[in-house]
Formats: sequence, C-alpha cells, structure tokens
Amino acid sequence: MTYFRGILRLVGLASVTVAIWFGPVLPAQSSWANGVPSAKPQIESYAELVYRTYKDCLSRVRALEKSIQALLETPDEPSLKRARESWLTARAAYGQSEAFRFYGGPIDYYDPARDVEGPEGRLNSWPLNEAYIDYVHGNPSAGIINDESIELTRISILSSNQTDDDRDVSTGYHAIEFLLWGQDLNEVGPGTRPVSDFESGINVNDRRRQYLELVTAQLVEDHEFLVAEWRPATDNYAAAFRAMPEDKTLAYILTGILIMSQFELASERIAVPLDSGDPEDEHSCFSDNTHNDFLYNALGIENVYFGRYGDYYGVGISDLVEKINPNLNQRMIEVLARTISLVKRIGSPFDLVLASPYGSIARENAELAVDALMTQAALIREVGAQLDLAINVNDGEVRRE
Repeated sequence: MTYFRGILRLVGLASVTVAIWFGPVLPAQSSWANGVPSAKPQIESYAELVYRTYKDCLSRVRALEKSIQALLETPDEPSLKRARESWLTARAAYGQSEAFRFYGGPIDYYDPARDVEGPEGRLNSWPLNEAYIDYVHGNPSAGIINDESIELTRISILSSNQTDDDRDVSTGYHAIEFLLWGQDLNEVGPGTRPVSDFESGINVNDRRRQYLELVTAQLVEDHEFLVAEWRPATDNYAAAFRAMPEDKTLAYILTGILIMSQFELASERIAVPLDSGDPEDEHSCFSDNTHNDFLYNALGIENVYFGRYGDYYGVGISDLVEKINPNLNQRMIEVLARTISLVKRIGSPFDLVLASPYGSIARENAELAVDALMTQAALIREVGAQLDLAINVNDGEVRRE
C-alpha cells in the first residue's frame, strides 16, 4: 500500500506549482525525433471524440431542462423523480468529458487580456456551501433564494459564484443537484428535499423555482458553447487545435489525462475526502452519486487513450504507442483496466466510506483505487517521454494562446 494520510493533499493543483516534464522540448514538426510517426490520426480522432462527447452532454442537459420544466409545471413525486434521474443521466456524460480539461481549451481557458475564462467554474465547482443558495437544517432563511433583496437574474447568480469563498458556489451541476435533492442528512441515502418546495404561489418557493430555471438555462448555454467550439468547422477552437504542431497538440491531450488521473481524481476527489473524513468534500454529496463520478472520470481517461466514446471508435493514443513500444502500450492497457476495476469497488454511498474507520475494507478499496490512478499517471508520463513531449503546467492553469 502506497497511500498515506494527507500526502496527496499536498499535490492539489490549487496549492502548488506543478511542472510535468515528459522529455526534451523539441521544435514543432509533423513527425518528430526518434522515429515517432505522425500523430495526425490521433489528433483528428481526439477532436471528433471531444465533439461527440460534448454533443451528448448537451443533449442530456437539454433533457434535464425539460424534466425540470415538467417538475415546475406539475410538482409531484413522479416529476421530481424524473428530474433527479435526468440529472444523473447528464452527469454520466459530463464526467467522461472532464478528461478534456487542464490545457487551456474551451472548457477552462483564461484570457488575461480580456479577463475571460472558460465555463468550467460555472459548470462543476465544488464543494458547495448549501447555505449560500437556500435553506439548510437549523437556518430556514439562509441563502440567495431567501434573500429578497437580491433580484434573481442570470447575471446576479453568475456574479455571486465563488466571489468571496470557493465554496460559495451559486451555479452549475451541483447547485442544481442541491436544489433537486436538498441537504444529505441521511446516513444511508441521498437528500430528501420535499416536492412541496417547488409548489408555486409561495414567495420563497417562487424564487426557488426561478433560481432553478435560471441556473439550468445557464448550464445548457455553457454546453452549447463547448459544442460550438469543438464542432468540425474552420473558425473555432477545433480548427485551431487541428492546425497546431502535432507535438504540442499531443502534449495537450496527455496533459488532460495525466492531471485528471493524478491530481484531480486521485488527489482532490478521492484522497482529500478520505483524509478529511468530511462528507462536505464529496463531489456529488447531495445525490450520493460520488462513486459514479469517479467511474465516469476514469472512463473518460480510458476513452481518450483508446479514442472512443459510445458508438464512436477512432484512432487512439494506444495505436501510436503500439507502433513504437508495444510493451509500454500493453502495460498502459492493463493499468487502465485495473484502475476501472478498482474504482468500481469503491463503496457507495461514498459518505459511508468516509465514516469508515482507518484500516477498514471500505477505505482500503478507495485507497487501492488511488494507488492505481497514481500508477496510471506514472505510465502516462512514460508515454509522454516515449513520444519526446514536454509540458509545463503552473498552478493547474494553462493560458490560451
């Protein structure tokens, strides 16, 4: 066992500068040193993979918006159940898309000249301080929804997102999750917000209904932006991505799955809550969907390596590595399979794992998944070194060029 309490917290991207060096910096060229073949098929497949994944995400959040509208039109237990199911369905696609982060693409770029950034912080910020949005146990008048001095508009909600504290999240998947489930005060299940919270004609309920509509509309718009940027075209990010030097583009692709493996999933999402034992550090604590979040993130990494999503089968990084180092490719395939297997063994709901004593089987299973993800990251580094790629990532932020 290589897991140690608190160690992985030290490598969180928010608190350290991370330098990831795969190999020597090389001039841009279509087929670079040491006989590495062209990666153009992989780059084309990756761009198509991203587009198809985001397109699926958009389809699912549009279905979520329709189910929420149905809930507001007819607030009853069946409509609330369907809205919750739609949220879970949308998360299955979005979780796999997170492997496309961490290199300054449309999802999380930052343009310092215009002080504009990608929508990731609006889409998926967590942990979430519930009392910032709505009532909580012991404080029935908490949150923006109960503060009638705040006019509810898309702009006012967005401008309130993480203004003074990173936990003061006002928008995105987890804001919607909290509004649909409420606080998770149940030791063995998710939150149980009553459907009466959505009945119209009561002032605070009407504000809650309006808030839910606004943040869901923003969620749809942000996904529309991502689809537009990756759609096969001549004037968007996908076109620029395809036109970049192959070594740079391939380095971006590997950066995304490396950081997702090691720093985001292994450290921030699994090891940090294991260390703190605090269910508030869970990724999807209101719905008790955290274990599935882990699985879909891990599947997203696998999708990139193999160049596939759903019924799309492209040309993956695996095909390139197989040509130059079959042994390394086989080891990568094996560790990806092992990681998926171990992530599936993480118990649910995850807050029960966090409440388990140190040395318990539940904690050991989660720690084994962390170890597998760290091993996986080390092999991704080997892949990068084999391809003579170099990346420098500072504080988890890559500026868009």
